[in-house]
Amino acid sequence: MLETMLSSLTGLLSNPQLLWLLALGTAIGVFLGAVPGLGGKLGIALLIPFVFGMDMVAGAVLLLSMHAVTGTSGQISSILFGVPQSGDDAATVLDGYPMAKKGEAGRALGASLVASGVGGVLGAVVFAALIPVLEPVVLAFSPAEFFLLAVLGITFIAFLSGRSFFKGISVGLFGMMLAFVGMDPQTGTSRYSGEFLFLWDGMSLITVVLAIFAVPEMIALGVQGGSISAVSKSAAKYRYRELLEGSLDIWRHRWLVVRTSVIGAVIGIIPGLGGSAAAWICYGHAVQSSKTPERFGKGAVEGVIAPETASNAKEGGALLPTLFFGIPGSSGMAVMLGAFLILGIQPGPTLITSNLPLVWTLIWTLVVANILAMLALLVATRWVALLTFIRGGLLIPFVLVLCMFGAFLAEGRWENLVLLAVLSTLGYGFLRFEWPRAPFAIGVVLGGIAEQSLHKALALWGMGFFLRPLSLVLIALIALTVGWAVYRARRSYTVASHAA
Repeated sequence: MLETMLSSLTGLLSNPQLLWLLALGTAIGVFLGAVPGLGGKLGIALLIPFVFGMDMVAGAVLLLSMHAVTGTSGQISSILFGVPQSGDDAATVLDGYPMAKKGEAGRALGASLVASGVGGVLGAVVFAALIPVLEPVVLAFSPAEFFLLAVLGITFIAFLSGRSFFKGISVGLFGMMLAFVGMDPQTGTSRYSGEFLFLWDGMSLITVVLAIFAVPEMIALGVQGGSISAVSKSAAKYRYRELLEGSLDIWRHRWLVVRTSVIGAVIGIIPGLGGSAAAWICYGHAVQSSKTPERFGKGAVEGVIAPETASNAKEGGALLPTLFFGIPGSSGMAVMLGAFLILGIQPGPTLITSNLPLVWTLIWTLVVANILAMLALLVATRWVALLTFIRGGLLIPFVLVLCMFGAFLAEGRWENLVLLAVLSTLGYGFLRFEWPRAPFAIGVVLGGIAEQSLHKALALWGMGFFLRPLSLVLIALIALTVGWAVYRARRSYTVASHAA
């Protein structure tokens, strides 16, 4: 296997055509990731006519390099303007945007870009390491485990609510209610959608995320006046030295990077969870494992690192079931699977025995594309960070148009613009009265997954699904998470009482 691995790397780096296609795919992916509402799925769909009839390896390298880096550039607007490009990037907003407000946009961008690159590489490493033990890993997860994993993620609301646990759980449950809007997956009847046909497919996640995070920040900026950064331009930290400082944060928090990369890759392996779940679960893990959780939401660099490593690491994990079982690990990989079939790549276990060099070429494509995107963006963001010092009156219209553009492109429906306006008032209310918004996003992202998985688990095993071995492990993790949250909340309350 070592010989195949090295020969695949040599073949990729020594082939000018493959290198050119890898660089082109990386550039397209960076652009698509930077525009709200676009992303990897649309990119694959647009490139399929161009790769039709292309050599199998060349076409796969172009598509995968493009898809792998869309998350790397998505955090730029999340950090600078509080405008997330997708559900994955919404977790980065929580601490990235407050860092920009403090004049630390350069550090936040440096940390996020290097975290994305390292996460993508480690995700590919996890993929490679699991090749010998693929089948039992993938088949061990069923709807029962999907449901309990979603519940585990929802329990992180307790950590993300700070001292306002009641507010956090209320907002989180309201987010779950919005996740239930649309057609009931069991009966086919519409729920909470009235006569609005566009809601029968559920609310657009990108529209909800933009309304709760991006638009309220722009309204607040308009009310406050000035620029995004609260410090003067002369005192701002946006030089290359600050990008380097953010890059060094990856080393300072190296074990968090490793843990969230592995968690993100494993979540990517499990079909049905997706990148948004990976980002939010790893953000919750960062808060849970921190000795100073009160810093999160106010500009903690760990809150930028954790979701970014997870979002890119999950691509390596999602590729694993897509290639070897024909089961897409995410919605993006579902489109990728169709493109692979068009190229003549037949997913299945036989890829390990008959076409292992292709598998290793795709793994190396993930590694090289992530490194290339990271280096290119580190060079470019030196000037991009200066946007946080532009006067709000000039910046707000541009950002609002960007939000409307993203909401419309997400599904091509003008009704999403109305939904954006309605939910933005709710989002501004959360911001104005200091209600936590992170639990809302977790509820929206994981609520639908939990509901569908619960119905399937009950249909297969009844209430007995709680007694499955892996289910018992996850239940124990949920109990430990809740117990630790309660213990830490009581301890912080006791400390505050003594201090008072």
